[in-house]
Amino acid sequence: MNRSGEIYLHDKLAGFLSETGEGYIFKYDNNFLKNGIPISFTFPLRSESYFSKKLFSFFEGLLPEGWTLEIYSKVLKIDSEDKFGLLLGTCHDCIGAVSVKEIKNET
Repeated sequence: MNRSGEIYLHDKLAGFLSETGEGYIFKYDNNFLKNGIPISFTFPLRSESYFSKKLFSFFEGLLPEGWTLEIYSKVLKIDSEDKFGLLLGTCHDCIGAVSVKEIKNET
């Protein structure tokens, strides 16, 4: 199952995060590259995509922890080991400057 989300910095579309069969891809939006600032020190502005076999630590760090994570997992019916699913389900209104909005694939 390929899933993806839009990444926002201060309500401006910064890029896209996707889950594939091989891992995860983060790519900055071309318009954001012209006038944006990096979403993290680990993601300097560049036109090339970033790739990782596991969810990037920066995005995993946006997730709730402890009992809050357990509650979200139960309420949203998302396995607590499904970090990307939890990111899409919980980080549309994160504390801080970065948020994640799921891109719904309509079939």
